[in-house]
Amino acid sequence: MAAAEHAAGSGPTAGEYIIHHLTHLQNHKQTAIVDFSVFNLDSIFWAVLTGLVGSFLLWRAAKSATSGVPGRFQAAVEMLVEMVDSQAKGIVHNAQSRKLVAPLALTVFVWILLMNSMDFLPVDLLPKIGEMMGIHYMRVVPTADLSVTMGLSVSVLLICLFYNVKIKGFGGWVHELFSAPFGDKVILYPVNFLMQMIEFVAKTVSHGMRLFGNMYAGELIFMLIALMGGAIAAGGLTGPLLFLGHIVAGTVWAIFHILIVALQAFVFMMLTLVYLGQAHDAH
Repeated sequence: MAAAEHAAGSGPTAGEYIIHHLTHLQNHKQTAIVDFSVFNLDSIFWAVLTGLVGSFLLWRAAKSATSGVPGRFQAAVEMLVEMVDSQAKGIVHNAQSRKLVAPLALTVFVWILLMNSMDFLPVDLLPKIGEMMGIHYMRVVPTADLSVTMGLSVSVLLICLFYNVKIKGFGGWVHELFSAPFGDKVILYPVNFLMQMIEFVAKTVSHGMRLFGNMYAGELIFMLIALMGGAIAAGGLTGPLLFLGHIVAGTVWAIFHILIVALQAFVFMMLTLVYLGQAHDAH
């Protein structure tokens, strides 16, 4: 429902409006604190859709690439590819691994950038369209869903584990788990192993939580700004002033959010490269 309807008193309160917009469309109601049978269908849909859009854009750029003077779209994609490739070369020194790592980093950046960019759509637009189609809950920013960001970070962890075994061998990696960071001494094996496990968990959790926290906060601020716009229905002097504040705050925050959207995609990509680079290094 639109923010104006809520402010006019014909609908839920401001708190109920925010809770409504923060509720996921799920396959069934969660019955326990931890329930792995519950899926956020809206996050899955928009994540897959933005992934397909990103794949199409990159495929289109590759298909239409020419050796002559490139168009603006081709030039932009080439600059992006060169940026990612240069970052990969500086962090992952194994040329064979970079054949997978560099495209992976490019995919991560483009995909997260597109998912983050869903935050620029008016907060009531797609949920209102969904209500007209009988869908009463819809969140359209996949990266504001912890299950999505943690899924991405766990995927990076699994790839890191793969490269640890591939580069060092299974025996070499197991030996490193018990001999680093404090030295190859039997008495230190339990401490080393515990520290390694803490490092893996900390990197994975912080990797996903950083992206989630920034995008969730941005989504919430857009909702609060939308509520200011709905306050025009209050009448008097307060309503128009709040509506003016809604326009100013919405414009300023949207401009600032462009930096956040791109920066968070870049940070997630860089941390992915750093963790994969660490998987290639021996302690």
